[in-house]
Parts: sequence; structure tokens; C-alpha cells
Amino acid sequence: MDLINLLKESLNEDSITSIKDTLSSNIVEIKERLDTLDATREKIIKLTREIIRRSGWAIVEALKGDLSKATEHLQLCEDKTRELLALAEPYPELLHTGLVNNALSEYVEAKLFIEIIMNGKLPGYKELNIPPVPYLQGLGDLSGELKRLGLELIRNNEYELAERLLLIIEAIYLELRSLDYPEALLPGVRHKTDVARRIVDDFKTLLVDLMNRNRLTRILEQNLEYASKR
Repeated sequence: MDLINLLKESLNEDSITSIKDTLSSNIVEIKERLDTLDATREKIIKLTREIIRRSGWAIVEALKGDLSKATEHLQLCEDKTRELLALAEPYPELLHTGLVNNALSEYVEAKLFIEIIMNGKLPGYKELNIPPVPYLQGLGDLSGELKRLGLELIRNNEYELAERLLLIIEAIYLELRSLDYPEALLPGVRHKTDVARRIVDDFKTLLVDLMNRNRLTRILEQNLEYASKR
């Protein structure tokens, strides 16, 4: 049977009506789904903004040494994060988006930062109940905050503590570097790994230089003290 005869047979009045009905019912269902997604997305946007704000405030307060305020912001951030996940999980179209991942990674960064400071721990993604991708993104960003803390320690002549932080930053970089996957699977992680490498190099150079200067200063002071007693 040639194409024209086939079409004459298949595209009759009943089939056209059926196609129109199927098309109409499908579009109605899709529109209902999209309306739900759109309304949910608006709620998610508000939650992500709050999570990002609270995460930032938690880190700032921790760097200032006010851990009471830091944990208060972090707790509110955790509450909003759980609310966000509960809202987004039924909708993969929303859960696995940059919008949600960005907020979750900010929470991870703040949570890990404060856990390291207060408990000397690094919770895993399962413990935080966070998907792997935003966990890795937050882990990459953590390097920058640890460097900021390290610089504050250096300012207070706490070189040994700063060196311990450097070891953590270096460990983060080495583990992230081992993840050789395409950007489509780990969006943004390779860039964050490159940034972490630069942080390790710069911080290590600075720390070694300052520690050497500090040792030299102590040696000179000891020599001057010895000479003054002769």
C-alpha cells in the first residue's frame, strides 16, 4: 500500500477526532503539571534566597567568633533546607536545577565550616541528607572560607592552627581532583577544584614565608638578648 492510500485509510473523520481529543487532554494534563511546577518554583525561589542569606550570615558570625549567632543562623538555614528538599523532591525538574543546587551548596559550605570549627568534624553528604552534586559544590567553596579563617589565625600569630587548616584545604583539593567526570555530571565542580588548587598554592606560599620570617625574628631576638647579657 502506498503512502497516499495509507493516509486515506488512516486519517478518517474518527481518527482526526481522536487525535484532537488526545491532544487536548494531554495539553490539559501538562498545563496542570506546569501550573503546579510554576507555583512550587516560586516557593522554592523564596526558600533558596533565605537559605543563601542565612548561610552567609552563619559564616560571617563564625569568622567573627560569635558561634552562638552562627549556630542560630545555621539552624534556621537547616530548617529551610529541609523544607526546600521536601518541596522539591516530588519534582525532579526542580530538584536537579542550578537554583536548588546553589542553595544547597551554600548550606553545605556553612554547615561544614561550622562543624570543623566547633567539633573538628566533616559530615558526609548522607549525614546531611544532601544530594552528591551540591555537597561537592559546597565542599569546593569551603576551601575559600577555610583560607579566610586561616588568614585570621595568621593575623593572631596562630601559625600552627593555620597550618592545620591548610592540611584540610589540601585534602579537599586532592579528593575533588580525583573526580574526573564531565561538567554535565558535576556542574561547576571542576572550576571549584581549580580554585581550590590556587588557594592551596597561595596559602601554602604565604604561610611558609610568614613562618620562616617568624622563626628568623625569634632567632634575631634571641641573639640580641644573648648579646645584651654579655
